[in-house]
Amino acid sequence: MTRILALSLALASIAGVAGYQAQSGATTQRFPQFENDHVKVWKSVIVPNAPLTLHRHEHGRTIVALVGGDLKIVKESGQTTVAHWETGKAYWLPADPPGEMHKDVNDTGKTIEVMVVEMK
Repeated sequence: MTRILALSLALASIAGVAGYQAQSGATTQRFPQFENDHVKVWKSVIVPNAPLTLHRHEHGRTIVALVGGDLKIVKESGQTTVAHWETGKAYWLPADPPGEMHKDVNDTGKTIEVMVVEMK
């Protein structure tokens, strides 16, 4: 009986997570954390098959991988690179060259979460 109850609770928990993802619409989002005269900080949750729109970064930034993965960076020109971010590690990304735009594409099937600390 105890095993059945434990299994039922585990399945309900998994169903709850799946239900949350379905209800949330599974969209890539930025969550502002704070900003001051020196830095701007946000958390990015990059879900599979929901790329960020074209954008650019005027300043260098540190990426801290909360949930790592392989993220495809697609420049407006079509040039593509893949950034491999390991969970728990930090990475430096320089400012984008003038006029260069890119979008971030997660086609791995797994949500990637990073904290971004952008210098001002």
